[in-house]
Amino acid sequence: MKAETLAALQEARKKRHALALATRLSDAAETLIYPDRALGVQASDEMLLSAARRALEIGRSETVDIGGQRVFLNVYVPPSRLIIVGAVHIAQSLAPMASLLDFDVTVVDPRRAFATDSRFPGVKVMQEWADEAFEKMGLDRSTAVVTLTHDPKLDDPALEYALKSDVFYIGALGSRKTHAKRKERLAEAGITEEQFARVHGPVGLNIGARSPAEIAISILGQIVEVRARRLEALSAPKVAAA
Repeated sequence: MKAETLAALQEARKKRHALALATRLSDAAETLIYPDRALGVQASDEMLLSAARRALEIGRSETVDIGGQRVFLNVYVPPSRLIIVGAVHIAQSLAPMASLLDFDVTVVDPRRAFATDSRFPGVKVMQEWADEAFEKMGLDRSTAVVTLTHDPKLDDPALEYALKSDVFYIGALGSRKTHAKRKERLAEAGITEEQFARVHGPVGLNIGARSPAEIAISILGQIVEVRARRLEALSAPKVAAA
C-alpha cells in the first residue's frame, strides 16, 4: 500500500468518511473511490466506480471482474454510531449495551448535572444542545439518533436536524399521544408528513418493556433490526425493469 493511500485511509477514518480502495490484482494499481469522487489509475472507469459504490452501500469488501481484470474492493466504512439525546436513566442502560455491539456511542445533553462522565463511563458525553452537537459531529448514513428527554426544547431540534439528514434510524421516546403532539410541532417547523414518517415513535420493539433497562433493550433491538433490513435491501439483486 502506498504512503499516500494509507494517509487517505487514516484521514477518512478520522472524519467518518466511507472509502473503497480498489486494487487491480494484475499489477497492484490502486484507486481510491469515495461516494462522490475517485482518485487513481482507474478513477474514470465507470464500471469500477459503480461496483465500488455499491460495495460501499452494502459495506462489504469483494473481488469483482472489471473488463476482464480482477479488482479487489477493500471497503472502509465508519462504524455504526448511536447518538443518544438525553442523559436519562434509559440512556445509562442503552449506552453500555450499544457499546457492547460495537456502536460508537455519544450522549448529548446540555444539562450539566445529568451529562457527566461519572454517569456515563467510557462513553463520549457532549454538554451541548443537540442541533449544535450534530453540527459539530456531522450526521451520516451509519448513524442512529434517539431522543429520550420528553422535553420538546431538547428533543424537537434534534429530531428536526436528524430528519434533514440521511441517518439510518431515528427514534423518539413517548406515548402515542406525545408522538402526535410532536408531529404537530415539527409540522409547524416545516417537517413534512413523509419526513416525519421516518421517526420510530413510540420508540422500541413492542416487548412489554417497563424498566429503563428493558426499554433500552427494546430500543437497541429496533435499531439493530432497522440496520439489518436496510443492509438486506441494499444487498438484494436489482431487478431490471420490463
